[in-house]
Amino acid sequence: MSVAQEIRQRLARLQPERIELVDESESHRGHAGYREGGGTHWRLTIVAPAFAGKPTVARHRMVYQALGELMQHPIHALAINARAPDEKDPR
Repeated sequence: MSVAQEIRQRLARLQPERIELVDESESHRGHAGYREGGGTHWRLTIVAPAFAGKPTVARHRMVYQALGELMQHPIHALAINARAPDEKDPR
């Protein structure tokens, strides 16, 4: 199973309505944590009802908890945009 598949599978427990997952590893070539073949640096947008009424820190903790040991290896960096379905995308 690829890292992306594993991330999506683990995030499924949050019952997301939408997940956008981008492997940005190649743009970090030469930086700490980079590994040939990617899978180390990610950008995640996740929209889930479970985030409603929760502050950003709590939302990020929920994502980290769902990903578990993947946050130690192979994930080196994870940029998170976590929001509830009724919230506007800040981008």
